[in-house]
This record gives sequence, C-alpha cells and structure tokens, in this order.
Amino acid sequence: MDPFNVPLAMDGGTAKVGNGIAYADGARAKLDVYAPEQRGEPAPVVFFIYGGGWSRGERGEYEFVGRALASRGFVTVIADYRLYPEVRYPDFLEDGARALRWVQDNIANYGGDPNRLFLAGHSAGAYNAVMQALDPSFRAEYGVTMPILAVAALSGPYDFYPFEYGEVRDVFGQAPNPQGTQPINLITAEAPPMYLATGTTDPIVRVQNTERFAERLRARGVWVTTQYYEGFGHMEPVLAMGAMWRWRMPVLDDMVGFFQRFGAFPSGVPYLAVAPEEPQMLPDSIAPIDQIVSELNAMFQPIED
Repeated sequence: MDPFNVPLAMDGGTAKVGNGIAYADGARAKLDVYAPEQRGEPAPVVFFIYGGGWSRGERGEYEFVGRALASRGFVTVIADYRLYPEVRYPDFLEDGARALRWVQDNIANYGGDPNRLFLAGHSAGAYNAVMQALDPSFRAEYGVTMPILAVAALSGPYDFYPFEYGEVRDVFGQAPNPQGTQPINLITAEAPPMYLATGTTDPIVRVQNTERFAERLRARGVWVTTQYYEGFGHMEPVLAMGAMWRWRMPVLDDMVGFFQRFGAFPSGVPYLAVAPEEPQMLPDSIAPIDQIVSELNAMFQPIED
C-alpha cells in the first residue's frame, strides 16, 4: 500500500495527531488518529477498520484513508487488531470493541465528538464494522455506550456461510454457532443506517453478497443505501478514497454525503465535494497503479461463491 501513502498521493490540510496509541495490552493493540489541521468545534468521528482477510493488515497502510476523511472534516481513528493465526473469531471483534472504548474515553482530547460516531470499513474490516453495529454484546462487554449513527461498508462479506474457502474456514470454522457469525442473520430494526458499496466485478466478495444483505436490511426496516461501482473489483473502492485515485470513483464523497444525512455536520458540510480530474503525471514511485491494484487483488482468496 506504500504508493498510496506518499505525501504527493495524500490529502493536505490534515494532521496525524495520534501515533501508535495503546488502547489495550499487546503489540497489536495500537491506534492512530487523524484530524483536520484547522480544528475548532468538536468534529464527527469515523472509526475505520481495514481489511485483509482477518490475517493481514497494518494501520499504517491506510494513512491515505485517515487523511482523506480528515480532509472532509472528520477525526478519524484507525486501529490495529489481532489476526489469524494468533486469534480466530471473535477475538478481532473484541479488539474492535476495546478500541471503541478508547474512543469513547479519549477522542474529545483530539477534537472529536464521541456522540457523533460513524463506523467504516473495507472487506474484512467492513464485516467487523457491521458486526459491531449489529451485535451489541461486544460493545457492552467493554462498556461502550456511544451511539453508532451510521455505518459505511465497502466490499464487505455479510453472508458467507457455509465456509467454503480455506482462509475463511481457518478463521471461523471453530465458531460454536457458525450461522451466528453472519451479519445477515443478526439484523434487527434497531440497526443503524448503512451505506453498502462494492465493485460490480469483485472476484473476492461477489456483488450478490451486498445485494442479499441490503435486501434483508430493507425487509427489517433499516435504512440502507447501496452503491455499485461499475467495472471495479475488490480493492478499488478503498483505494479510491485516497487523493491519488479519487478521480476513478466518488466513493469518499458518497460516504461523506451519507454520514451527513445522519448528523455528521448539523450545521452543514464544511467541505465542497469536488470531482478531481485524472492526474496527467504521477511520480515514478506510484506508477503503474493498475499493476499495483492487480497485485493487491491477487493476494486475496475468494470469501464466498
């Protein structure tokens, strides 16, 4: 992910205001905080969870996401969590709840408003974010009482039982109630509004997964907005949040607009959405991007048929 995190590829006017902060004991229990450089009134908070098949990923790889959301006025938290083979389901969800407890107790010190909390995630991180919203037992265990105003989930798996592929079997196969690991089975009318986005040619988590989940949410009376990015695969939606690839699809502004609908900025969005043009020249260190994206997509096994 390094090419997307060089200074020329990220949003200016932002600051990393917290680096490697411990939210619990353990080498992986660390988080980073990003914010607009100019801060006044408390800002809405996005807790972003990266993906990686529950077996890979580092918070530093997603600095471009933290700065992208900070450029739109959010205080953004990106936390590491334990991965397979060190842990299996549900340990990484418990880590997420512990990190949310840190947000509840501390984010005001970084300019964030804990009463305007939004969750976001990509791939396995989208699953983690949705599960935090749908299964309150994880948050309750760690005393998290902040309301989740809305969730934005990119390229996420929500209905992948039975576990057909090795990577998924390794992580979820020992769950005593495997169907209880599936977000599609946990929906209630109390679920927060959800924005679900995916590429239409995603080979890792096929578009039908999002379609089924959205249909079930609507049947339960939950507000859901879907966005299907034509011709894009698995990694592209999260990469397009960053400044370098934002011209490919409006995923960042779609997400921010959704959060605004549910109270992110009560007095109005402080940043105008501007569709960037394709850059004419890129530094040698961040090209060729299409090849890099193909290599990233090739790292993942399919999660469901």
